[in-house]
Amino acid sequence: MMTGDVWVFTEQRNGRLLEVSFELLGGGRKIAEKLNVSLVAVMFGFNVENLAKELISYGADKVYLVENPALNVYQHDVYAKVLTDLAVKHKPEVLLLGATSVGRDLAPRVAAKLKTGLCAHITDLVVGEDGILRQVVPGFGGNVMAVVTCPKTKPQMATVRPGVFRKLEKDENRKGEIEKVSVDVDLEKLPIVTLKMVEEPPKEKPIEQAEVIVAAGWGVRSKESFKLVQELANVLGAGLGGTRPILDEGLIHESQMIGQSGKIVRPKLYVGVGVSGEMHHTIGILNSDIIVAINNDPNAPIFEFVDIGIVGDANEVLPILIEKLRKKEKF
Repeated sequence: MMTGDVWVFTEQRNGRLLEVSFELLGGGRKIAEKLNVSLVAVMFGFNVENLAKELISYGADKVYLVENPALNVYQHDVYAKVLTDLAVKHKPEVLLLGATSVGRDLAPRVAAKLKTGLCAHITDLVVGEDGILRQVVPGFGGNVMAVVTCPKTKPQMATVRPGVFRKLEKDENRKGEIEKVSVDVDLEKLPIVTLKMVEEPPKEKPIEQAEVIVAAGWGVRSKESFKLVQELANVLGAGLGGTRPILDEGLIHESQMIGQSGKIVRPKLYVGVGVSGEMHHTIGILNSDIIVAINNDPNAPIFEFVDIGIVGDANEVLPILIEKLRKKEKF
């Protein structure tokens, strides 16, 4: 019998909630329903009660709103102490954080203080009949999917990569409770203080937000072939991504790499060109609604799970595909 709730640590920066916070609420909602407990969001900041209401509209039953001017910017010592104290007092069953720069720094500090386990950068969460989370992470270079459990200590903690969960539809009429928590913070007594956080504006729409993605694999590593992949992406109005070898060739930048050490995506349509289907890439695309693969190797692993597979040379297939799409002709 579970007694603790499912907690999600939600991040806000400059008065704006991060997308991963909504995704965590979507995943946390399913876990909470499976365990028959409440979904609780925890948020730090100052003058951000409007964001607390937004968290409720995206699935939270309750929000612990910890407000203090010093908490508007991440302070690792203070954040860790306050979150730990809250967890000790209320004893959540599960605590999820985003695998962001803040989440990756905060989660191990809190886990150490709570003397519990932490599974990092998970790609899936499954609740067993015993109420224990099965936390799925890639191991051995992405060639094995490991299942990790934390049955003896609580809370069960994990950092979740952006894109793993799907956020729920916003419900403006949804009701929930907001409990304000006051804390005293003396920044002058802290050995290290974060003065401000500066974010570089993205040059283009993040690939994890694209509804259509065209990705290049090792099979299109030449610049000529890659230009065809770019052209296909342009015709489809798609985000452009790729695998590690394509990044190493300098054809994409790091924010476009998909897979274990890159982005987790869930587009409505994913088109992989010259992608072999090795696990360290495919774990990043398995949540796609429709997967299309173009590869000249009929035995490529990616054909084992695609919705549509085309066996052929990309240099021959892509020009035909692009022409048909431009003319909006049927095949």
